Amino acid sequence: MLMKENELALKKASRIAGLWYLMLAIAGSYVLFVRSQTIVSGDAIATARNIVEKEFLYRTGIVSSLLSSVVFVFLVLALYKLFENVNPSKARLMVALVIVQVPISFVMETFNIAAVMIAKGEIWKSLAQEERQDSAMLFLKIHGYGISILKVFWGLWLLPLGQLAFRSLFIPKILGILLIVGGVGYVFDSLVALLLPEYRQLVAPFALVHSLGEILIILWLLVKGVALKPPVILQAEIK
Repeated sequence: MLMKENELALKKASRIAGLWYLMLAIAGSYVLFVRSQTIVSGDAIATARNIVEKEFLYRTGIVSSLLSSVVFVFLVLALYKLFENVNPSKARLMVALVIVQVPISFVMETFNIAAVMIAKGEIWKSLAQEERQDSAMLFLKIHGYGISILKVFWGLWLLPLGQLAFRSLFIPKILGILLIVGGVGYVFDSLVALLLPEYRQLVAPFALVHSLGEILIILWLLVKGVALKPPVILQAEIK
């Protein structure tokens, strides 16, 4: 009976974590969609025009980004509950690496808000139109570099998560390996953007590869849940 209760508890925890992870993926994808519809790289005039003409869409992207940060917190807490018995110290490290990102993410969105206010002429009204457009693009570029910095944490938190998944007895080890590879990839992307920005576009196509582990673990948590092995149940019984 206790064995069955432990199995059901783990399956419930995995499904909850999977749902939060799916919500994070949807919110993040929507932010990318909004940016693709409004931001024109290297063209301040077109970008400023898009921000003004598609202001509501642009603002929904800001809100979605803020919501994704909140969802991220609930996700890592759900994952902590799932993995705390695998390795408590690594589970706590995983939580810490996510929590530290939240205030940074909120601050970075203020640059997006400032960009739309400048583009609309709500602030810095004395500036000429071209100066406002260039200023709005400046704030967007600052936000972009802020995202590059955040990518370091996006990668670092996947390292303990990947180790926890690898060491657990209820998630395939290959998923843990892919999560670690993805974490290293995010950090590498960030370093390229900061140190060698002229090569940034060369590594951009590999973004999907970095996300492969996350995509697969979302599917695993939602569809499969957990695949318990006897040692896990015995360990739970002893505790």
